[in-house]
Amino acid sequence: MRVIKTIKQMQRLAASLRRGGKTIGFVPTMGALHEGHLSLIRAARKACDIVAVSIFVNPTQFGPAEDYTIYPRDSKRDATLCRNAGVDILFCPSVEEMYPADFQTFVQVEKLSQGLCGPHRLGHFRGVATVVLKLLQTVQPHQAFFGQKDYQQSRIIQQMVQDLALSIRVRILPTVRETDGLAMSSRNIHLNREERQAATVIYRTLKLGEELIRQGERTSHVIRKKMLELIRHASLVRLDYLAIVAPKNLQEIREITGPILIAIAAWIGKTRLIDNLRLDSESKEGRRP
Repeated sequence: MRVIKTIKQMQRLAASLRRGGKTIGFVPTMGALHEGHLSLIRAARKACDIVAVSIFVNPTQFGPAEDYTIYPRDSKRDATLCRNAGVDILFCPSVEEMYPADFQTFVQVEKLSQGLCGPHRLGHFRGVATVVLKLLQTVQPHQAFFGQKDYQQSRIIQQMVQDLALSIRVRILPTVRETDGLAMSSRNIHLNREERQAATVIYRTLKLGEELIRQGERTSHVIRKKMLELIRHASLVRLDYLAIVAPKNLQEIREITGPILIAIAAWIGKTRLIDNLRLDSESKEGRRP
């Protein structure tokens, strides 16, 4: 596994690989790797000749009161996991490498950034779109792999790739969960034992919505009301939002007539977690956009 720290070196290597006819699969991460990331790496390994992973905790997607300074970091462990998973290239740039002193350009995907997490994390998706575009331009992959847990982020990246005519296939793969349903997240490490138990209400609330739809309920406000009754009575949980939206444009819907996304963001103690289920008309999870 090659460890690369500069943009120019990564670009030269990517260009050489592409000239040699190799396909590159890319998994961008902020480190603190877990099974969710490894599932993306395995998918890239299966689909492409070369697997590249980036580890970069991106400061521009964190607000002033958010957890940039305490975001979990373990570079040695991450490198070992990548090597054992068969990663060919590990790209680990510094903040100064990605954002030099005269950096001035940012990317904004307008409509998809407005709902769900948008109002709660002002500027977040501007930072996400900017760093992912720069990473894509640096690594030059044929395919890029993202997890469904960060569905809004993934849709924004899909839209950016489409709008800017990038020759990259963006793939969104199913959320990987703990045995009790909690979505795997690097931030789970911040939960104490009591908070970790309380966090399971997020998935149980999503499954309640799925069950109501399976039973034939199609009115969003009825489903949402019953879901809110469950999650709002849970201890240690402070809800940011619970929404039922169309998977493509992320706009809230009143009557369910086709595929939907049920999305939740909630604070468990001092840790903010997000999760979602994507359901088709038969209420099956895991459909891809």
